[in-house]
Amino acid sequence: MTDPTARPTRAQQRRRTEEGILAAARRMFADLGYERTTIRAVARAAGVDAGLVMHYFGSKDALFSRAAELPAGEAPGEVAGSTPGEVAEAMLSALGARLEAEPAASLAVLRSMLTNADAAERYRAAGEPLLDRISASIPTSDAGLRAGLLGAIVHGVIIERYLLRFGRLADASPEEIVDLLRPCFLLLAGAQASPNS
Repeated sequence: MTDPTARPTRAQQRRRTEEGILAAARRMFADLGYERTTIRAVARAAGVDAGLVMHYFGSKDALFSRAAELPAGEAPGEVAGSTPGEVAEAMLSALGARLEAEPAASLAVLRSMLTNADAAERYRAAGEPLLDRISASIPTSDAGLRAGLLGAIVHGVIIERYLLRFGRLADASPEEIVDLLRPCFLLLAGAQASPNS
C-alpha cells in the first residue's frame, strides 16, 4: 500500500507538469488560435517558465501537435455502424459526448485551422476517413455531399457552443440538442425517405 502523503516521483512530477502545459496550450489555442498563442503565454497560464515549455516540447509547432492530438472521446474516426440509421445514431452519440464535456483538443484545432495550414491539414487528414465511412453507409447517389453536411453540422454546433458561445445553443442540454438534430441526421444519412424522393 502506498503512502498518500508520499512525495511524487520525478517521473510523476514531469508528467503532471507536461499535462499542465498541454492543458494550458489547448485552452490558449482554442481561445486565440495558433497565430496568437505564444510559448510565453502558455507558460504563464501553466505556471511554469517558458524555458521549461521549450525543454519539454522544443517548439511552438511541436507543442501544438501534442496539444491537438485528439483523445479517444474526441477522435473523429470513432463513429461506428453499417446501416444509415446506425451511423446517424453513432454520430449523434459522439456529438452528445462532445457536448457533455468540452472537447479541448478539438477546439484548439478548430480555432487554429482557420489561420494555420498545418492545423487545417491535420484536421482534414483525420476527418477524411470518417467522411468516407459515413458516405459508404449512405444509400444515395449524393452520399458524399450528405456526409459533408453531417460533418458541417457537427462542426457548427461545436464551434457555436464552445468558441462563439452563441445564444441558446451554449446553454442547451446535450440531450435537447441531439433530440432536435435526430430527424435531420436520419434524413441526411438516408435512414428516412427524403421528402423529394
